[in-house]
Amino acid sequence: MTEFRGVYPAIVTPMTEEGSLNEEALRQVLEFNIQRGVHGFWVAGGTGESVLLTEEENNRISEICADQGQGRVNNIMHVGANTTVQAARQAEYAARAGVQAICAVPPFFYGASDEAIVEYYRVVGAAADLPLFAYNLPGATGIDISPTLMQKIKDGVPQAAGLKHSSTLFANIGVFAEMGLSCFIGMSGLMLPGLTIGACGMIDGPPCVAPEFWVKIFDAFNKGDVEGAREAQRRANAVIEVVVGIGSFPSSIKYAAGLRVGIDCGSARPPLSPLTDDERLQIHNGLDRLGLLKQDD
Repeated sequence: MTEFRGVYPAIVTPMTEEGSLNEEALRQVLEFNIQRGVHGFWVAGGTGESVLLTEEENNRISEICADQGQGRVNNIMHVGANTTVQAARQAEYAARAGVQAICAVPPFFYGASDEAIVEYYRVVGAAADLPLFAYNLPGATGIDISPTLMQKIKDGVPQAAGLKHSSTLFANIGVFAEMGLSCFIGMSGLMLPGLTIGACGMIDGPPCVAPEFWVKIFDAFNKGDVEGAREAQRRANAVIEVVVGIGSFPSSIKYAAGLRVGIDCGSARPPLSPLTDDERLQIHNGLDRLGLLKQDD
């Protein structure tokens, strides 16, 4: 697996009732997605609660995902941190664990300069010496990676391969593609239009609940079946309405993924909120209406 394109669910991090990493549940959610044709995973990103996990937990997750994938999928491990030293340390560990690529949000909170951001990515990239993807998540980091900044990263970081673009500046997808970068759209509800302007694929949380719909979008688009892709996107968006529109993120996605796989994935780690009993019922009923809770699933 050397090509980075297609459907990459931003995988959840299942927790036990006590709030620790549930390794068996993580393996089952990964395998559920692999069996439904995903091309890779975005590991320990926003949906995976990376910033709420310890460094040791993040490292263990990289080991589990690499082991479960066994060369069948590409794992892009998020190693971003507010200190360059920690991010580089996690990158080095992820590479040893056997992931295929790393990714990182830019350093946040202090509002780093372009030069500082490039240096951060240079050190992190060198620590792993794997393809590196920037994570453009301005809603959380306060930094919108523009084409100008991304060009600086590309020029200064030999490992730079692309980015996950979770910005509302949708048109920049085409610009990034023209720069020769692998640009994943980070909004699963806009996967199809993203593909039409140059996105190499999609990374987001909702697909880990029903990956088959997004795989159908990708396959139909690449076969030139625009109507088939549009219908798959419509069905995918109905899933988003249930798993994002009810309750708090990412507890809602964890619960929905658990329902489909048949295992309890727990709640998000505090200070994020758990679901109420009513929200759980709404999500269950919503997935049931969509035909996603059949026994043969």
